[in-house]
Amino acid sequence: MLRGLPLLPSAVLLAVFLAGPIAYCVYYAFTNMQLTGAASTDFVGLDNFTRAFDDPNFVNAVVLTLVFVVGSAVIGQNTLGLALAVLLQKAAKPVRSLASTVVIAAWVLPEIVAGYLMYAFFFQQGSLNALLSALHLPEQNWLYTMPILATCLANVWRGTAFSMMVYSAALNDVPQELVEAAEMDGANAWQRLWRVTLPVIRGSIMTNLMLITLQTLSVFGLIYAMTRGGPGNKSQTLPIFMYQQAFQNSLIGYGTAIALVLLVVGALFSVVYIRMLKLEKD
Repeated sequence: MLRGLPLLPSAVLLAVFLAGPIAYCVYYAFTNMQLTGAASTDFVGLDNFTRAFDDPNFVNAVVLTLVFVVGSAVIGQNTLGLALAVLLQKAAKPVRSLASTVVIAAWVLPEIVAGYLMYAFFFQQGSLNALLSALHLPEQNWLYTMPILATCLANVWRGTAFSMMVYSAALNDVPQELVEAAEMDGANAWQRLWRVTLPVIRGSIMTNLMLITLQTLSVFGLIYAMTRGGPGNKSQTLPIFMYQQAFQNSLIGYGTAIALVLLVVGALFSVVYIRMLKLEKD
């Protein structure tokens, strides 16, 4: 028992700042709490959840959240981060240092700052259209016609550095003799990557996927700065929808129920990745 005593402060902090807010969220998700208008807060059971799943805007937000996570994290950040890590491993030191600095600079920016930079890049009179015009290519009102694509690309730009660093560390742990043996057997670069490197770093891949998925599920400032969930609800992910219901429409109970759904979605992704990690270890 005494051996666990040093862990007590950490356990208390987790209970106060993690378990406490989650319990608070669970309770208010089953009430009709409002910021304005209501004189009292009553327990309403599953009404908030029933209302959510009957709401087309909520269903749209769930779909867009999945598109955003899969497009910008699972495919975008994960794939680009791995590609950069592989390419930089063979690059000269000055090139590696410069490229790493440029990529990491986007990651260390505050989310809201990155959002405004991407807004300036994608909006109708922004940098991207200026570049397309200089190349005599058709311009596009990206934030109006393809807002979810623009926000996905912005999140890839901002978050790729994390995956790149995870994979750079993982690639350094790949036994060099395995790579050399495959090369002596006639395997080309792609075959060595697919048949040797990726199986060895599979655990790192699953861990990276879990971390970037959970981070992307909670992205709010980037999307809010770029589109505020619009036009209409074309880029309205669950965090944006939750914020609008809780603080713009003053429906705290309903917004908290949506937050709880988002928490469950994150937990489901975590369970899937943890199960895949266990299968890999077995």
